[in-house]
Amino acid sequence: MRIEDLQTPTLLIDLDAVRHNLATMRHYLDGAMHRWRPHVKTCKSTEVFELLLEAGVRKFKASTTRECALLLEQAGDRVIDVLFAMSQHGANLARAAALQRAHPKHRVSLLSEDPSHAKLVRESGLGVFVDLDPGYMRSGVPLRERERALAVVEAAAESFRGLHCYEGHLHSGSLQERAAAARAIYAELVALARTLQNPGELVTSGTPTFPIALAYEPFSAFHHAVSPGTVVYWDTRSSELGIDGFACAVQVQARVVSAPTKDRITVDAGSKALDAAAGDPCARAMGQYALRALKPSEEHLPMVVERGTAPPIGTLLRLVPRHVCPTVNLADDAALIENGQLLRVAPLRARGHETLA
Repeated sequence: MRIEDLQTPTLLIDLDAVRHNLATMRHYLDGAMHRWRPHVKTCKSTEVFELLLEAGVRKFKASTTRECALLLEQAGDRVIDVLFAMSQHGANLARAAALQRAHPKHRVSLLSEDPSHAKLVRESGLGVFVDLDPGYMRSGVPLRERERALAVVEAAAESFRGLHCYEGHLHSGSLQERAAAARAIYAELVALARTLQNPGELVTSGTPTFPIALAYEPFSAFHHAVSPGTVVYWDTRSSELGIDGFACAVQVQARVVSAPTKDRITVDAGSKALDAAAGDPCARAMGQYALRALKPSEEHLPMVVERGTAPPIGTLLRLVPRHVCPTVNLADDAALIENGQLLRVAPLRARGHETLA
């Protein structure tokens, strides 16, 4: 079967581009793969998980118990370390503890911002990273409130694994502007880490700031890792960051289904196939046609023809998403591409959430 024979909308994953991005990341890391803890919410694919493992990655972030379970299952004899990128409570905490018991040679840790929660996590047999808020105001102990952070460290006791400080709010402005803001945060983090006899691992940085963190010299005195996941696939939003070397490895194949006017078309890939939360345009069209995506509805994506001719009804287009992570999570299956050809269609087993284990 050819790629063109698949129903639309179709999520396409170019494995050659993924391998290129892994090689680029290795270059940024100077080969020190232990300094990368990729967030696998981006990947969702067991085939791509395997490429990460083959590249020597052994530390990961995950947001859901399903992602964690599949990582632990796939790792086999390769010992890995998984950190949940958000605090887990109730049934979610119980499921994380069950996964740790089922895979004792691997390590599973949670974020915590509260001493009583850290104690519960410790008693559940899991590791604890103190979640620090550097101004994102999404989760964690405010970075400058050291006494609160140290109380969580004390409650974690022997289960304490390190400090997590995610500066995800630093995604606008130039690389130089982001660098100035990020370094101020890193200085606060290092100052806190120096007050601890054993600070464990310092985890920072998604895609917008990871090169800045890797170049921050004071981190060399610690076990430090960055945690970008979008770098595995890349997207149009990441292409605006001024970070070189990565290729967009994911597209959505869509078909022109309507031409309301001479300068307007509609394709069959709306917000159920492309994430629409990251702003407009939600995708960029590849190829010969000059098209600009407008606001999508659930199944329809209207596009303006900015110059030249419009693609005829029935034409297949490839769309690069603005935000790849939730776009991948919308698809049940992915068409895996290698050497420009369809390798196979594979399920995306790590999408969604578990309700019952």
